[in-house]
Amino acid sequence: MALKVALHRLAFTHRTLTIWASSQGHSRHRDLLVNLTESVRDTRTFSGAAVMRNDNKEGSSDYSRLSTKVTTRKRRPLSPLERISGLLPQDALSPEVMQLREQESDKGADIQGSVPNGTQVEVGDEDIAKKSEHEAHSPPVGAEESDTGSVHHREKQVWAALPGERLLTCGELLVAEYRRKKRVEFRKMFQLQTGARLESSWGVILHNDIAGQPAGRFLKTHRGVPIFIRRASLEDYVLCMKRGPAIAYPKDAASMLMMMDVTEGDCVLESGSGSGAMSLFLSKAVGSKGSVLSVEVREDHHRRAVLNYNRWRTSWSLRRGEEWPDNVQFHQADLCTASSLLAGRGFHAVALDLINPHLVLPTLIPHLHPGAVCAVYLANITQVIDLLEGVRCSTLPLLCERVIELPLREWLVAPALQKDGRYCNKKAQILDENLSQDGEASEESDKEDLTTEEDLNPPFGSIPYIARPHPEQMSHTAFLVKLRKCVQ
Repeated sequence: MALKVALHRLAFTHRTLTIWASSQGHSRHRDLLVNLTESVRDTRTFSGAAVMRNDNKEGSSDYSRLSTKVTTRKRRPLSPLERISGLLPQDALSPEVMQLREQESDKGADIQGSVPNGTQVEVGDEDIAKKSEHEAHSPPVGAEESDTGSVHHREKQVWAALPGERLLTCGELLVAEYRRKKRVEFRKMFQLQTGARLESSWGVILHNDIAGQPAGRFLKTHRGVPIFIRRASLEDYVLCMKRGPAIAYPKDAASMLMMMDVTEGDCVLESGSGSGAMSLFLSKAVGSKGSVLSVEVREDHHRRAVLNYNRWRTSWSLRRGEEWPDNVQFHQADLCTASSLLAGRGFHAVALDLINPHLVLPTLIPHLHPGAVCAVYLANITQVIDLLEGVRCSTLPLLCERVIELPLREWLVAPALQKDGRYCNKKAQILDENLSQDGEASEESDKEDLTTEEDLNPPFGSIPYIARPHPEQMSHTAFLVKLRKCVQ
C-alpha cells in the first residue's frame, strides 16, 4: 500500500514538472511574438514613405501622444530607353545608346537635386488620419466624369458667335439625335433646363453642359457616344409635340399653304384647331401683319392647341431674341351655329380639318373673298366623296379644282463600302472579250494598291454609290381637296 502511494506521488511530480516546462516554453514563444509585433509596429510604410514611431517612456499605451516622422523619397521614373537597355549587357550597347543613357541620367540628377533626399517632416497622427480619410473618400481618376454624367470639362469654352447667332440658353426646345449606319437610332425633343439631364440608352448628358454651346454640335455622353444637339425647327416641334387628335403633317400643311396662296398680311380662317399644328404654320405664313381665327368644338383639343402654340412662342423668343407674332385667336365654338363669330369678317383663305366639312360650308362661304380658296384636309376617300356630294346638293358657288394625295418617299444614298469598311472602287467597263486578261491584270494591280493614299482619300468620282428607297417609309396621311369660290 505504501509502495502504491509513493508511485502515485512520483507520477504526480513528473506530470507537474512536465506542465511547468511546457508553460515556460509557451511563455518564451509568446515573448518572442510580442517583441516581433512591436518591432513591426515601430516601422510603418505609406506608399514609399517610411513612418517611424517614437514610443513615450512615460506611457506607450497613449497613442495620441505619439509623433511620427515621414521620410519622403522621390524616385525618378525610368525612361523607355533605360528600361530596355537595363535588360541588356553593357558590352552589347552601342556608343550612341550609352551617350543617351548618360544624358537621361544627367537630367534625372538635376531633377533629384531640386528636392534633397532624406527630407524629414514632422507630422502628427491627426494629419495622417486626415490624409488617409481624404484618400479613402476621394474618387479615382475618371470617376468625376462618370458621376456628373458627362465627359466635358467644367470650364465653359467661349465660342465666337456669328452675326445674328445666339448660343443655346435654358428654356429653348432642342432635338437630340444619334445616327448609326445612316439611320436614326435615337431622336428626342426636350426643353433645356438648369440641373436636368438628357437620358437615353446610349448615356447621359447634363443640360448644364449643353447650355452655352453653339447649336449643331456633337456632345458625348458619359459612355462616349456622340449625340447631335440642334435647335428644334417648326417641323420638328409639330411632329414631336404633345397631341390630342392627329395633326396635319408638314408635307400636307405646306401643300395647303400653296393651294390657298397665303401671304403676309392675309386673314385666314381655320376650323378644327386640333393640336395646333396648322395654326402654327398659318401664323408663320401671315406674319405679324396678318391674323388667323382658329375655331375648335372640343374643349380638350382647344386647350391643347393653345398650350402648344404658347410653348413654341416662348422657345422662339429665347432663340431669336424677338417675339413670335401673337396673331392667332383661338375660340371654342361650332361653326355651324357661330355665325355671330364671323359677322363683319372677310377671309383670304379657309383651311378645314373636320370629319364632315360640307356641313359648315354654307356658314363660312359667304365670308370668303371671291376667287379665294378653301383647302380641306380629309383622312379617307369616302370623306372626299361626301364633301363633293354636299357641294353639289347645296348649290354653293364652289369649284373643285383638284383632289390630291401626297406620298413621301425617302431614299437612302450612300457610298459603297467593302466588308472591311474601305471604299469600293469603280471598275472600267470591258468592251472586248480579248481585253479580259488585261482586265484581270488591272484588278490584281488594284488589289496591290489598296493601302495607298488614294484608297484612303479617293478622288472625286472614283467611288460607286448605292441608291435605294429607305426601308422605313411614311404611309398615307390624308387627301387634300382644293375648292375655289367663284362668282355666278
